[in-house]
Amino acid sequence: MSYQNAFSEKTPTPVLLRVTSLLVGLLFIFSGLIKINDPLGFSYKLEEFFEVFHITFLNPLAVTISITLCAIEIILGAALLLGIKGRQVALGLLTTIVFFTFLTFYAAFFDVVRTCGCFGDAIKLTPWQSFAKDVVLLILILFIFLNRQKIQPVLRSEKVQSGVLWMITIIAFAMGLYTYNYLPVKDFLPYHVGANIPESMKIPDGAPVDEFEITYNLVNKRTKETKQMTDKEYMKTEVWKDADWEIKGEPGRKLIKRGFEPPIKDLKIADSQGTDYTSELMENPYYNLVIVAYNLNAANKRAIGDLNALAINAAENYNVRTILLTSNSVETAENFKKNNKLAMELFYSDAVPLKSMVRANPGLLLLKDGMVINKWHYHTMPSYQELEEQYFRHQN
Repeated sequence: MSYQNAFSEKTPTPVLLRVTSLLVGLLFIFSGLIKINDPLGFSYKLEEFFEVFHITFLNPLAVTISITLCAIEIILGAALLLGIKGRQVALGLLTTIVFFTFLTFYAAFFDVVRTCGCFGDAIKLTPWQSFAKDVVLLILILFIFLNRQKIQPVLRSEKVQSGVLWMITIIAFAMGLYTYNYLPVKDFLPYHVGANIPESMKIPDGAPVDEFEITYNLVNKRTKETKQMTDKEYMKTEVWKDADWEIKGEPGRKLIKRGFEPPIKDLKIADSQGTDYTSELMENPYYNLVIVAYNLNAANKRAIGDLNALAINAAENYNVRTILLTSNSVETAENFKKNNKLAMELFYSDAVPLKSMVRANPGLLLLKDGMVINKWHYHTMPSYQELEEQYFRHQN
């Protein structure tokens, strides 16, 4: 079969349908690629939804579901662009967008998940923005679904179509497995290589602050009439001058406009007594190693052993300070340190920032003067000799 004969000679797909398919296909591929770049991060978002819907028994499957959903987005998007299995793909797209539209509406209406993770950490959308985006996509996909019979494949041979679809499927899942077992190809997190942690925690002078609407519940002492008004209405109507009206109960407080948020806003590192060591540790002017194991019970034990040996050599030869950050309880962490004979200091932080520091359990960060010099998944951990040659020997 010649190259030319591989392409379809059927009636071409209508222009409007082709344009719509192009937009939807590219958006699905983009969304899938962004999330599959960080499948562990997307799995954390899935766990939030599992908790909302009381299906936390799915948590152990969160990573598998994450990679699968991301791969499906890529596969559906690519198949739509190529016109492969048009009717089945149109149904798959419609099912997928109906599901996601429901999730984003639920998250927005009940205010249960702050960001929906549609585009991972690369483009953060509010739940209402995510819902609006899904509504537009739903309209476009409904058009595609209603015209699914007119979708024509770019490739004529069904055998070639099947081969291409399998190739796309393998590549999509392979990307997810790679980024999960190593690190995201592109790190959109605030602790990326080159980030200055202390600077990322600061709020600039004059930055906008959160704006709240205060609501008062008023009762007329004489008539027993009740009414509710905002703080602005309260001052504008000067009802406070009327002695018959009094405020009952605690005023309501609703956030109406969020102010400036630094990239890192929730990092606090403390010792077993609760003493704050954040500034001391994050502003260390020398090379220091930060081992992140947000859950010691699930941490890779072999990697912990290798990191312990690395920490011992770094301390003995270059006086490099090594700390272990965890969100486990003090008792659990101390027992873990004792049982594994760890030669490093223990400090504690919330699991949320620790999960953002490095997508691994454990993971390793090399810091100097607050700067993230490098970071590693435990599958790609550097040897002591590599660290010595590349960094420690050149320390001023």
